[in-house]
Amino acid sequence: QVQLVESGGGLVQAGGSLRLSCTTSGRTFSTYNMGWFRQTPGKERDFVAAISWSGGSTAYADSVKGRFTISRDNAKNTVYLQMNSLEPEDTAVYFCAARMRFRGWDDITRAVGYAYWGQGTQVTVSS
Repeated sequence: QVQLVESGGGLVQAGGSLRLSCTTSGRTFSTYNMGWFRQTPGKERDFVAAISWSGGSTAYADSVKGRFTISRDNAKNTVYLQMNSLEPEDTAVYFCAARMRFRGWDDITRAVGYAYWGQGTQVTVSS
């Protein structure tokens, strides 16, 4: 069982920055591809970014490309999401998720492929 704990959310003005962190339990962090998703009330959970187990591959939603950066530190069992130039439309609960390596990369944007999820952290961007 893998437990994921997100942190770093909060209230920020438009144009500002936040860095989310997601720390996982266990000693198998490097066997997981990791993703960030976000969700607003009444809507489905949307893909934001993903990073491969080695950090060698990344993927981003079009809406965040050039503004958000995903990274990971396998020695610290942590994945990060650096969010710059935040917009009110980025307001959501952000979730990190772990996906086992053997599932591959082709459908990395689909939430259904992720086995473990954190509880989420609220990000609110004021205009």
